[in-house]
Amino acid sequence: MSDDLQRELALVRQQIDSVDGQLLGLLNQRARFAQQVGEIKARHGEAGFIYRPEREAQVLHRIQEENSGPLSNETVTWFFREVMSACLSLEQPLGIAFLGPLGTFSESAATKHFGHAARLMPQISIDDVFREVEASHADYAVVPIENSTEGAIGRTLDLLLTTPLKICGEVVLRIHQHLLSNEASLGEVKKVYSHAQSLAQCHEWLNRSLPKAQRISVGSNAQAAQLAAAEAGAAALAGQAAAERYSLPQLASNVEDEPNNTTRFVVLGRQDAGPSGRDRTSLIMSAHNQTGALSKLLAPFSDAGVSMTRLESRPARHTLWAYVFFVDLEGHRADAAVRTALAELARRAPYLKILGSYPMAAT
Repeated sequence: MSDDLQRELALVRQQIDSVDGQLLGLLNQRARFAQQVGEIKARHGEAGFIYRPEREAQVLHRIQEENSGPLSNETVTWFFREVMSACLSLEQPLGIAFLGPLGTFSESAATKHFGHAARLMPQISIDDVFREVEASHADYAVVPIENSTEGAIGRTLDLLLTTPLKICGEVVLRIHQHLLSNEASLGEVKKVYSHAQSLAQCHEWLNRSLPKAQRISVGSNAQAAQLAAAEAGAAALAGQAAAERYSLPQLASNVEDEPNNTTRFVVLGRQDAGPSGRDRTSLIMSAHNQTGALSKLLAPFSDAGVSMTRLESRPARHTLWAYVFFVDLEGHRADAAVRTALAELARRAPYLKILGSYPMAAT
C-alpha cells in the first residue's frame, strides 16, 4: 500500500472516528431525554404507557422526509427504530407475544416493529398470543392478518371478534422463502418441511426443482427448520431468521412463486393509539339479511369521502349462514370525516365493533 493511499485513508478514518464519537454522545443524550419522558409520565400516573405508537410513527415519517441519502429510507427507518427500542428498554423492556417458535416470520415482524431490545415471548398458537396480552403477561401481540397471495388468516379474524384488545399498529413484511438444508445439493433432498402456507407459496418452484420430494406440512417454518437440521435428506422452506437461528445453509434463495409476496401483521395492545397523521381504522360489522343491506352499510363511507381499503367477509360464529365483514378505512376515527361515517354506520349496522385506529406501517 503506497504512502499516499495510507495518508488519504488515515484522514478519512479520523473523520469517521470523530463522527462516531459525536454519534455516541448524541445517542446517549437522546436516551437521557427518553428517561426524562418516563419520569414525567410516572409523575402524572401514566407510567404504564411508555410506548406510544403514534409518536413513533411521526418520528419515523419525519426522518424519512428529511433523509437526503445516501442511506435508503428503509435503512434509516431500521436504525431509528432500534434506537427508540433501546431507549424504551431503559424504562421497561416491552414484552412482545407472537406465534413461535423462534425463527418464524412472526418473530421477524415483531423485531421489525419493536426492535431487538424488546423481550420476545414466542407462543405455540395464535390463541395463546392473544391470551398473553389479555392476561397482562405480555405488553403487545404481533399476529398475521393477511397474506398477499394466500389471503386472510382466518384464526386471527375469528379472535378479533371477541378480544378486548385494540389494534394499535401494523407491520408489512416481505416474505422471502429459502430452501434450507445441510445437504450439499438439491438432488439429495428427499423431504421438504414447511408451514402449509409456505408450501403453497412455493408450489410451482417445488414442482420444477424438487418434483419427487415429499412435502410435509408442520406447525411453523421454524419447526420445519428444526426438523431439517436434525434429519438427513431433509430440507425446510423458511426465512432468513430460521436459517440463522438453526444454522442451516441456503440451498436455494427467494424461491417463492410470487416475488412480491407480503404478509401484513397487526399489533395488539390494551390501549388505543392516537392520531399520527397517516392512519388506518379497522372495524367489524354485520348486515341485515335483506337485499341491498351491505350497500347501505358502505354508503356512509363514500358520503363522508372516506376511502375503504379492505372488505373481507367471514362466517359469524353464532348463527348458521350469517356473516360479518372486516373493513379497513383510511384515517383515524378521531378525524372528522371518519367520525361522521362511523356515527352513521353505528345507526345502520346490527353489530359494529371498532378494532382500532393506528398508524399505517412504515417501510
